[in-house]
Amino acid sequence: MLTLTQVKSKSTARLSGLHPVILAASAALIERCYARGIPIVITQGLRTIAEQDALYAQGRTKPGSIVTNAKGGYSYHNYGLAVDFALLLPNGSSVSWDMKLDGNGNNIADWLEVAEEGKRLGFEWGGDWTSFKDYPHLQMTFGLTLAQLRAGIQPSDSAVEAAYRIITPKQEPKEQTMEEKTLATVKVNGIKIADGLLDKGVTYVPVRVLVEALGAKVTGYDALTKTVEITCNH
Repeated sequence: MLTLTQVKSKSTARLSGLHPVILAASAALIERCYARGIPIVITQGLRTIAEQDALYAQGRTKPGSIVTNAKGGYSYHNYGLAVDFALLLPNGSSVSWDMKLDGNGNNIADWLEVAEEGKRLGFEWGGDWTSFKDYPHLQMTFGLTLAQLRAGIQPSDSAVEAAYRIITPKQEPKEQTMEEKTLATVKVNGIKIADGLLDKGVTYVPVRVLVEALGAKVTGYDALTKTVEITCNH
């Protein structure tokens, strides 16, 4: 079985030049899919204008079948805002575009699981398009049109921050276990009376132990009002 490091290495070359958000989302996509038993490889990332024009010519003025309707400057790939993926086969060297393949055996096509994870990360999936479906394609537009990108407009800071929050959601602080909390020695007049529990700057000590060390007594506890009665001898 391929390790996650091995799977990641297959995509390294294609991740170069991507917008930082797309890079982070692509890395997270690889990790999430691997966790579901679906190794994938990024087959296309940043594509230059010249490369886009050459791809557009395929099936038109050059041999081959038509694979894109986008000329140079008319694809989000040209701005580092899109990636294409394929399924990485167990041998680690072959890829598959079989959209019915169920390599992890959960009765759901692996391809659709990858698309689902991509959309959870904030990607738009080309398989959802109505006119020209592009099943390997994932992109983030940050609310910008291609015309705006051609004019040199960059994603706003707020749009970038919003995308990062989806990719790496803020986690609530985990409650400390008793083992993780710190014990603190509690002394009265230099003599240890108890091991206190230090939690977030507050030391907790059994009240009876403390008050008796100070010459007082616990004389009662009202369960209804949750009140401890302490009586001093002087």
